[in-house]
Amino acid sequence: MRPKKHKSTGSNDLFRARLDQIINMKHELVQLAGKVDWDWIDGEVAPLYSENGRPGIETRFLIGLLLLKHIYGPSDEGICERWVHDPYFLFFTGEEFFQHASPHERSDLSHWRKRLGDKLELLLAASLRVAHEVGALRSQDLKRVTIDTTVQPKAITFPTDAKLSHAAIKGLNRLARRHGVRLRQSYARVAKTAAMMAGRYAHAKQFRRHQRQLRSHYVLGERWRLAGLIGRATGIPATS
Repeated sequence: MRPKKHKSTGSNDLFRARLDQIINMKHELVQLAGKVDWDWIDGEVAPLYSENGRPGIETRFLIGLLLLKHIYGPSDEGICERWVHDPYFLFFTGEEFFQHASPHERSDLSHWRKRLGDKLELLLAASLRVAHEVGALRSQDLKRVTIDTTVQPKAITFPTDAKLSHAAIKGLNRLARRHGVRLRQSYARVAKTAAMMAGRYAHAKQFRRHQRQLRSHYVLGERWRLAGLIGRATGIPATS
């Protein structure tokens, strides 16, 4: 069910201290909290909830934790532990009074992040809008965007000798089919088995068997025979 909209009461409590009375209201997190359009984010996230069931956690609390996590770089456990000790974190996530314990579990962040899915782009949009409003980002700075894919998962494996030999045999077979060279045997299945066994022996630290597979006639020898046949048929020299 859609979480309740965050509202500030503005009232005092006899047994609890208000955060705006004990913190510096000129602190950077206090200023940033006033710049973020929490109502807009709440409206964008609302369609992710159903109309039935238990009310969800307040959007400002979870969005605030994710923003703080990206600003300071701790883990989910670290940000939840620091939230209890730092009154500025409490104020940024919408709390009015000092809390002695977190009202939610660390796993709520993971569950909510999965629910958000592609909507995580809202954090980027909100960050850019705030940076543009305060003058930290100019329009001309957005004309060119540099994307760093260092941590992006890529389908790249370590180039071992067995894998390179197997890839060479497959490439030579493709060339043979392209130029109409008829081969007595392609050695595709034999080379695949040899490469697989070489990897298994290396993982098991059975290096003698591993080297035996690398020295296999099929893995290392046949690719040069195939290269010679294709070279004679196409005029492409067989190089290493």
